Amino acid sequence: MATAQATDMKQPGELKDVPGWFPPLDQLLFTWFLARQETGGRRGDLLELGAYMGKSAILLGQHLQDGEEFTVCDLFGGEAPDGANRAETAKSYSSLTRRAFERNYLSFHDELPRVIEAPTSVIPREVAPGTCRFVHIDASHLYEHVRDDIGAARDLLLPDGIVVLDDFRSEHTPGVSVATWEAVLNRGLRPICLSTQKLYGTWGDPEPVQEELLAMLRDRTDVGLSVQEAAGHRLVRTRAHKELQPPPFPHSRHYTEPEPVAPPAPPTPTPTPRHRPSRARRLGRDLLPPIITRAVRRALAARA
Repeated sequence: MATAQATDMKQPGELKDVPGWFPPLDQLLFTWFLARQETGGRRGDLLELGAYMGKSAILLGQHLQDGEEFTVCDLFGGEAPDGANRAETAKSYSSLTRRAFERNYLSFHDELPRVIEAPTSVIPREVAPGTCRFVHIDASHLYEHVRDDIGAARDLLLPDGIVVLDDFRSEHTPGVSVATWEAVLNRGLRPICLSTQKLYGTWGDPEPVQEELLAMLRDRTDVGLSVQEAAGHRLVRTRAHKELQPPPFPHSRHYTEPEPVAPPAPPTPTPTPRHRPSRARRLGRDLLPPIITRAVRRALAARA
């Protein structure tokens, strides 16, 4: 794998510091699907189409097993293949550079994944068919490109591999919605579950993984859950409650513990001013006999 040097730009200390759209619910689901594959002895490569600043790629890289390869494909601000894609890239990803992605990724990992700086249309030539266990599609939002990315994922995945489609129901990405549901209705894609942003599916049998997923989610109080049927497919819908926190993730090598904040010192009590006797009282105390002085004091105290 390739390596790169860190730059003098601000380095992320935690995964949440990396720019990008990767909500806690999807971090939870990515972690669960990948860990399920690993504990079940499933092996295969990882693939991400569209990486932005590397937030989801960093999590994927945490699950790379010995002998597996992780490939990331993105334009990284390079030349788009057509006018519509160029316009989309200029509008949404003008700040994206490969250098920023590599800086963020290497904050958490010793080596970079295999990085392909090109349109995702090159992937069928770069990744062998039937070698991937997990594919994340988050590249172009244009229908024609998403349709082709889904077709590539179908060919590259192992029989029970998982594909994740981002922005399948966002109002600004209708092309992704059309390509996604077209794949479900006409191209054999079987949904496993839906989050607010992503559809998780397979071209294998979804029922075993769905049953395990449902068992996990039903034990949680921080994720909303419902099950619906549509066009012969069981749709497991998930929704994050506001108290949901992302799963634990290792700090980057640049993380520093926050300075402990000392509790504020308690306020110093203001001393109660002592009443100073008047001059007349002082003279009386000095001149009168003690027995009279005590009587006067008792009388004054009774009047107070």
